[in-house]
Amino acid sequence: MTSGGFVPPPYPYDRLDAFKDLAARHEGGVVDLSIGDPCDPPSRAVIEALSTSNAERGYPASIGTEPFRVAARSWIQRKFDVEVPLAQIAACVGSKEFVVTTPQWLKLRTPSRDTVLYPAVSYPSYAMGAVLSGCRSVPVPMTSTGGLDLSAISADDARRALMIWMNTPSNPTGALDDIAGVVAWGRDHGVPVFSDECYVEFTWQGKPSSALQYGTQGVVAVHSLSKRSNLAGLRVGFYAGDADLVNYLKEVRKHVGMMVPGPAQAAGVVALNDDASVLQQAERYQRRLQRCATVLSTWSGCRIEQPAGGFYLWFDAGDGWAFAERLAREGGALVSPGDFYGAGGANNVRVAMVQPDERIELIATRLGVL
Repeated sequence: MTSGGFVPPPYPYDRLDAFKDLAARHEGGVVDLSIGDPCDPPSRAVIEALSTSNAERGYPASIGTEPFRVAARSWIQRKFDVEVPLAQIAACVGSKEFVVTTPQWLKLRTPSRDTVLYPAVSYPSYAMGAVLSGCRSVPVPMTSTGGLDLSAISADDARRALMIWMNTPSNPTGALDDIAGVVAWGRDHGVPVFSDECYVEFTWQGKPSSALQYGTQGVVAVHSLSKRSNLAGLRVGFYAGDADLVNYLKEVRKHVGMMVPGPAQAAGVVALNDDASVLQQAERYQRRLQRCATVLSTWSGCRIEQPAGGFYLWFDAGDGWAFAERLAREGGALVSPGDFYGAGGANNVRVAMVQPDERIELIATRLGVL
């Protein structure tokens, strides 16, 4: 009985069940390109660290072990040439729970503000985090290049904003945002900027960039090992930035019991120090992006361009649901209709490069594309 209370909406990917049945009729089964669930193995050193850490008996510190935070600090320095004090880095249980729960904790800190700003075309967790915290979820329109159109934010929304989310490279579009512009807007309006950067290692145009390169004042960057290190099953991430915000969040999260398991953090140390494996993974994704774009554009006639970052193809298919159904029926492949990521994506489709090369070739064979 809900008595008029909150009723969770259908989980987006559960809406694809009928298409799964269509795709499963093909010999070889479903080729699932709908969810960004890595298929490639993590390095052997990571698996060894996970199994030999001897960290499973005790409770891990909510802020993260010192070796894990040191590894995160070292990675930030190598990747972005930025020094962040260790006290301004903390662990999170993957990035998704951080995205969804942080508005709750900020609302308790600043009850006079009630609005979460986020990209209008984006992963649904930003909006859901606002809803679950009792805040207004206000999508910010996108520019023609896929960034946040900051000029479209009303004065009232800016005044009421608890936080603004930026996601670069974007899931689903692969676009790169104007990081400096978003950080400056946040500081000018007194709105904390939270930058979800979990795809930053897979930046194809230019060098990987972080909001931390523009200073930590009013900025928190969120990172995950799920994508860069193929460790989605371990739920390991970290956040870094503004000293007051990080300190507040780590204290609240300590009370909640948000803890990354000790063995997972030990594996995370090895993963963060392993740049070579990430470069190999980037090569795999680029190869799959190019091949899959060729296959799907040849078959469908759609114009499919390479993303600026991330491992998703995002393109106008006319009708995202119709395209997804046809591809399931004819190619045995599952993709995500664009309205999963906001009304502005209704014409689009997102295709995740999370199947081995031979499975992508299986789609090509089914579709008759050489």
